[in-house]
Parts: sequence; C-alpha cells; structure tokens
Amino acid sequence: MALFLTESDVLELLPMERAIEHIESSFIAQHKGEAINRARERIFLPHSSFHYMAAGLLQENLLGMKVYTITRAAWRFVVLLFDAASGAPLAVLEADHLGRIRTGAASGVATKFMARPDASRAGVIGTGRQARTQLEAVARVRKLTEARVFGRDEKRRRDFCAEMSERLGLTIEPAASAEAAVGPADIVIAATTSSQPVIRGAWLRPGTHVNAIGANMEDRRELDDATISRAGVIAVDSREQARRESGDLIQGLISANRGWESVRELHEIVGGSARGRYSEEDIAIFKSNGIALWDVAAAGYVYRQAIEQGRGRKLEVCGD
Repeated sequence: MALFLTESDVLELLPMERAIEHIESSFIAQHKGEAINRARERIFLPHSSFHYMAAGLLQENLLGMKVYTITRAAWRFVVLLFDAASGAPLAVLEADHLGRIRTGAASGVATKFMARPDASRAGVIGTGRQARTQLEAVARVRKLTEARVFGRDEKRRRDFCAEMSERLGLTIEPAASAEAAVGPADIVIAATTSSQPVIRGAWLRPGTHVNAIGANMEDRRELDDATISRAGVIAVDSREQARRESGDLIQGLISANRGWESVRELHEIVGGSARGRYSEEDIAIFKSNGIALWDVAAAGYVYRQAIEQGRGRKLEVCGD
C-alpha cells in the first residue's frame, strides 16, 4: 500500500546532511550507468503551465516522476515513487520542500568537488526560499567564516541574514549591492527570478566557484557573458536539459566562442573522469537546472525513513 507524505513529513525526514549524501550517491550511480534521467517537458496554457520529469535508480529499485503546475496563485509540486521491479506505487509526496532541499544539496555536492578546499566566504544573490537551502548546503561542505547577501528588498535582506545567521551559527550580513556581495566571495550563489544577469564576470576574484540555480528558461540569465568567458570549468546537471533550458549557457557560450563540448556534466566530476578545477585560480561554474534523478533519490530516502518511523498516510491505489 502506498504512502502519502506531506510537506511536514518531508521537512522532518530530509535533513540537509542526508540530502547531500543521497544526491552525491545519485551522481555516482549516474556515472556508473546505474541511473536513467529524462529531461523536463513543459505544457504552457494561457493561465497555467504543467511540468514533468522522470528518472530511475536501478540499484535502489526506484522509478519516479515529479509533476508540478504553475499559476499566478501558486506553484504545486508532487513526486510519484514506484517500485521498479513490481511497478507498484510506493509513495505520493508533496514536493515543494523536497525540491528546494535537493536543489541545495546538488549545489552542495558541486561546491564539495569544484570549490577550492580553503573557500570560506560566500556571496549570495537572492533572498528567497531557494537561497536559504543553497547557503545551508554550501555551509555543510565548506567551513564558512562569513556570507554577504544582496536582494532588491532591504527588509527581506535583513530578515534573511538574521534567520540564516541563527540557523547556521555564521556571520551573515546584508550587502549594499550585488557587487558588494560577490566581490569578496570565494563561493557565489545566484538564486533569483531575474531575467537579466545579476552576476558580472568583472566582479569575480580568481579561484571563485559559482552556483547558479535561478534561471531555467532559454530567455533568462543570471550570469553575464564575461562570467562564462572567464570560467575555466563549467558543469551542468544534464547537458540535454541545459541545451533546452539554460539561457546562461545557450546565450553565453555563443558570446564566449565556446562549444557545448567544453561543458561537463557534474556526475563526470563526482565520478572522477573530469576535473572540478585545473588550478587554484580557475573560476568554476555549476549551472543547475534541476533534474528528476535528484527528486527520485531524495524521495526514496524520505520514503524509507517514513516506513521506519511509521510516518505518512496509507493510500489504496492501483488495486492495493
């Protein structure tokens, strides 16, 4: 019998440390050929849109799909999890928190393998819910000493810094501008809804690592052309999906006179067949669009924890 797991269940059963572990494991499975990922598809209607993406983790015997709708009123996310051997439904999970946590965890993995080992200062552009899990994940894989945060709304900047300082036990201060947040940073996070670049290559110090997660449409960007041109290493979660969705690279690679063959998939770096940086001076970029494989990996862990702890509500579906 399948389980229905709420946002509260997910939030309590998926701490960031475990999410990072399981997202890293999904990259290793991908690198070994033990995972299958299908890129996102979208349906656009006049007043809403529908999005769906699927994946399988062979060693964990899991298949799953994330579906979500977007309207002016709300975004609604659900993950469907299945037993790969029997085809039986295992769980239906509300997946707003799950999505933010797994996206943060993936950037944590990218930071672990691509940022300099001594990176200690973070610069964050964006003060929304995604920015929170991004910073939390980075703080789990590098010993941060400070972070500076910029967002357009001054009150949200202050509130973000106060909340995250308390949560992470870290000095986090509002910055007066995007440049003031980015300039001193060893690790830069872009988590915005901007359609125009919010990070300029001229602001980046040699050796900086950049996680850009906010733009996943071909006409939207967070990184300017100079950022792409200066990068020694560029990694994505999925080249197939990035070629459809990553405006940062679709536009930026043309300007930089670089081809897609120069872009690595993060599983290659995690699996050891590619390097996360070639020198301490390299600027490295992880451009994240978000893939279904992470949803299945995270949902599988949440499901197993729910079974162990007796969480969730039983659903009778498909003849159970």
